[in-house]
Amino acid sequence: MTEETNFTFAISMSVLDHLGRNLYRSFMTVIGEAISNSWDADSNNVWIYLDKDRDDLYIKDDGDGMTADDFQKKFLKIGYTKREGGNRSKGGRPYIGRKGIGKLALLTYSESITVISKKLGGKYTGGKIENSGLDNAIKHDLEPDEYKLGSFNLDDFKPYTEAHQKGTIIHFEKPKQEIRNTIPFLKKILALYFKFSLIDEKFKIFVNEDQVTIDDLSDLAQSTEFLWQINNFQDPFANGENLKKLLEPVKQVGANTKIKGFIASVSKPSDLNIFGTGERAGVDFFVNGRVRDRNILIHRPSNRLTDSYLYGQIHYDSMDDDSDRFTTSREGIRVNDEKYEWTLSELVKLLSGIRDNWDDWRYEHHKEGDAESKRISKMKKSSRNLFDAVSEGYEGAEESAMTKKVNKWVEGLSADAEFNFESYAECFVSENLVRKHIESKQIPLTSKAKTEIKQQKDNEKNSKKRGNLSIQLRKNVNDLGYLSMDQLAYQVDKKHAGLEVSSLIRDAKEYKPIRDALMHTSLLTDQAKKRLSTTYANIKGRISEILQEGNESAKVKKK
Repeated sequence: MTEETNFTFAISMSVLDHLGRNLYRSFMTVIGEAISNSWDADSNNVWIYLDKDRDDLYIKDDGDGMTADDFQKKFLKIGYTKREGGNRSKGGRPYIGRKGIGKLALLTYSESITVISKKLGGKYTGGKIENSGLDNAIKHDLEPDEYKLGSFNLDDFKPYTEAHQKGTIIHFEKPKQEIRNTIPFLKKILALYFKFSLIDEKFKIFVNEDQVTIDDLSDLAQSTEFLWQINNFQDPFANGENLKKLLEPVKQVGANTKIKGFIASVSKPSDLNIFGTGERAGVDFFVNGRVRDRNILIHRPSNRLTDSYLYGQIHYDSMDDDSDRFTTSREGIRVNDEKYEWTLSELVKLLSGIRDNWDDWRYEHHKEGDAESKRISKMKKSSRNLFDAVSEGYEGAEESAMTKKVNKWVEGLSADAEFNFESYAECFVSENLVRKHIESKQIPLTSKAKTEIKQQKDNEKNSKKRGNLSIQLRKNVNDLGYLSMDQLAYQVDKKHAGLEVSSLIRDAKEYKPIRDALMHTSLLTDQAKKRLSTTYANIKGRISEILQEGNESAKVKKK
């Protein structure tokens, strides 16, 4: 025998903390919830007002608005979802809201909020929610229906109710410090993170009556050097119309993927700190015009320098389907979500080519590239970086005819300088290694070498006298410092002299005239460059053999 029961669930007021007030971490998320509600209500306009004198914030829209019944049964019903009747609003927009708890975010950043709303031709309805009142209700474990909202005063909403025919207005009283930012800051963050206008161009956002546009991202645009458009993504910012300082034309990528968006790079990593408040632009993930995950490169980290220069947007609206893929806090995607993992894998494929592109372009424009990339040798990059550092002192910023001419001369030297700097470094290292080897082995100098040394010393003495110099020029005053590779080679490779074999002596003779031209800072012909590179490769190989022979001999003696 069973007994009938009438048990029912009861919800503690503390659920408001677990689901909302303590769940939302960023001001951007709070603003996002208000704007998303306006979008879902088919608003065409959202106005955000900062009243610094009263230390207040208002958010107003011209959406459908609510009746008293709507306010009670929909807005105040935690967990109410608009999607029971479908995934689109009456106006055909894809719904952003899903769980019915986003409204709790509005309590996060102020001591209280007052919400008023009306239908076209109707009267305002609504109420005031105070965090202190909620704290008291939670402390005393009240039932939800035991907590009564405070009444609202329409005078508090002047002048925002004037000419307001329908829609909702939210008043944030005594907002916390994070919300009390400058108007330019608010406009920048809204321009960067809310792209509803990509779906409906009639949807506009205003801050103190100024419309939010891509012009609010002008500082970021001014710092942008390169931009990759993914799958022909159409956006006023990414289309490059406001990117006046791009160093290369916008490049199209990702034609074979379903994701859209853009990736861009700035001149230096600090350019991504565009808000001056710790806010940093990154590669963000959007669904139906709203950012759903920020800085998504952290999910697929790499050791490439490139990533610290990148920002952008990845859009994939198909993420919004019958499955609930978003975290309760609206600040991320559920762990291991299949569609999101696919999106990230597609992004990784695109980034491979983008990183290589970036490195090549930075190199071509004489800027620091990615040291981890092997597309360009470290030697070439170092030579280019050295040239760029040296040439800065000769380049001018003024747009005069002479400055332009000098800048062009400097630019014209870059390719030759890259080769010459690299070649000089190779000469310096190889010749000094041979000198060290001769010293270590105590190899006696030939009479010809001694004659060369005497001649070079006399030349130096006369040259110093003409220059009125009495200081010592050479760090090491031993005689070997006066010999160049042709004479040094003969000291260590006598056994191959005159033989038709790969010998240091033979290559050093061919090497000397080109090496001397190089040391006199001459610009070499292409033919001379090829010959020098080939000859030096032989010299390097033979020096390595000679040094290794020395090591082997030392091992034999120890035994």
